[in-house]
Amino acid sequence: MTQPHSETVRRVIDSGQVAARENSERLIRESWLRCAREYGLQPEHNPGIRNVSAADLRERRQRVGEYLDIARTGMDQLYGHIAGQGYITMLADSDGIALECRGGERADPALQAAGLRAGTIWGEAVVGTNGIGTCIAERRTLTCHRADHFYAGNLDLSCTAAPLHDPYGRVAAVLDISALSVPGAREGQQLAWHLTSLYARLIEDSYFSHHFRDHWLLRLGRSAAFVDNHADLILALDDDGMIVGANTGARQTLQPPNGQSPLGHGIGAFFRDGNARVHALKQDHDGVRLRSWSDDTFHAAMSQPRRSSKSITRPLPAPAPAPARRGRLQAMAGDDAPMQRLIAQAARLADKPIDLLIQGETGSGKEVLARALHDASSRSSAAFVAINCAALPESLIESELFGYAPGTFTGARQHGMKGLLQQAHGGTLFLDEIGDMPVALQTRLLRVLAEREVLPLGSDTPVALDVRVITATHRDLTTLVAAGTFREDLYYRLAGGTLSLPALRQRSDLDWLIDRLLEHEAEALGCRARLKPGVRERLLAHDWPGNIRELRNVLRFALALADDDGIDMADLPAALSTADTTVVPDERATLPADEQPGTPREHLLAHLREHNWNIARVARDLSVARSTIYRRMARLQIVDPKYRH
Repeated sequence: MTQPHSETVRRVIDSGQVAARENSERLIRESWLRCAREYGLQPEHNPGIRNVSAADLRERRQRVGEYLDIARTGMDQLYGHIAGQGYITMLADSDGIALECRGGERADPALQAAGLRAGTIWGEAVVGTNGIGTCIAERRTLTCHRADHFYAGNLDLSCTAAPLHDPYGRVAAVLDISALSVPGAREGQQLAWHLTSLYARLIEDSYFSHHFRDHWLLRLGRSAAFVDNHADLILALDDDGMIVGANTGARQTLQPPNGQSPLGHGIGAFFRDGNARVHALKQDHDGVRLRSWSDDTFHAAMSQPRRSSKSITRPLPAPAPAPARRGRLQAMAGDDAPMQRLIAQAARLADKPIDLLIQGETGSGKEVLARALHDASSRSSAAFVAINCAALPESLIESELFGYAPGTFTGARQHGMKGLLQQAHGGTLFLDEIGDMPVALQTRLLRVLAEREVLPLGSDTPVALDVRVITATHRDLTTLVAAGTFREDLYYRLAGGTLSLPALRQRSDLDWLIDRLLEHEAEALGCRARLKPGVRERLLAHDWPGNIRELRNVLRFALALADDDGIDMADLPAALSTADTTVVPDERATLPADEQPGTPREHLLAHLREHNWNIARVARDLSVARSTIYRRMARLQIVDPKYRH
């Protein structure tokens, strides 16, 4: 290794003095610091050229799959621009392993001798600062020119690399052009930088369009001439106009107010009259423009889903979940309007690539909703893994979530343990009471959600993770964020979509729930599902602070005590059976002054008589839940005539 290069590295590490005239210089400086401080690399210990096995290379190519097929076309076109200048084109995966090369077989053998061939390892932590590895670390296009390389063995190389993102913003691969003995300074590589950036974007957008070929594709550009073929922004929409995918340009341009991604938002969140204009595009109207809320104007074009024919000139109906998978969602409510709206939202979100937060009081059915979402999704055949963050000891949460390698700590399993995150791979992880997760673990969970990989305790090798995360809490997370006990960035990552379950006292389908749960619990206990006179009214009048869980427990308790004739008042738990349910047979009995004729009691009686004591009609007339009517009747000592003795 030459002395000048060693001195340069040492000077950068010791003093951090590198001129920042160009952005690439700053990125190179930060890479050098990582190599020395984080990876423990030493410039005099050059690892040389390292390769993966042929079997590993085949497996990696298969893993990239369709992305590689599309990238090959872009690589061929890019190589056509640079072939006469001594460059080759390479594609590496997200680990920095070169998967494909163009031009090396016809170029100077010195290119292959320098490691510019398929199967070589270019990860920054292995071979120091270089185009591919540092591009992955920084997630941006950069040039690593000659002496920018950490190891002296790479000083003749000039490499420009650009990240290739998948449709969800993760780095899937790297596009690189490299050459040997390119004279001049880094500034002379501007053409290489622009060409690599251009073709990386073309490959990304081609794969994005292929990946979402079964969706409406909205293309937006500042130039009408290029919007069809080279749009600045591309959005994938479902049939309801919800954004289910966004290319890199759209993710960088569209900044939603409550999260890190535009996914899950409607077009109207970003563009004035967005829904109406998108509808016009679906009708094959030309010349449509969309104006953002920040007053940027885009020319728009729309392509139909592959599943629809060109004769269709209206939006297709929203695809309903398969009947076998829809049942659990529909079984959650009767005729309560707010619950039916929530179920409709849940059905639309079930298969969207969005992590969800469910809010609701304790016992309101948050885990039931999470399981129903899982069953209604395409992940239903995979695992649904639930963990209550408030029930596990703090010392166990980390090992339970992330797992551990063999020999990590005393008393651990001999072969290690796969954590709940890995157990949920391909399926759904449900984290209940997420507000009780320790702050230190919140940081690790955030990284898992961002990188979609998990690092077991005691292991140095991360494991790729494909999991849909649904969280739930009865606490106000925004209050916890303000108090500094819950990470704000994690909150926005988890709350890609929020579903709020109403308390049982707010629902108008309590009567339906009583019948459904009574039948279910009676079947489990092998007894008769029947309520004697007055019991239903007592159940409907209760506030149910424990919500559905409390109702289920009360019915189970009462059924266990009841005889074959059904549940009587004496069978109810003491909190309900001893409550004041005394009724006054004569409606003209003496009452407090504020409940004399013309007061709330008389007002409610008038409505009851008008609707022939039909509680459901009275509730609709007064725009309240039926349980509210029953509670008012109990408080005002009003009894239904058919129950008088």
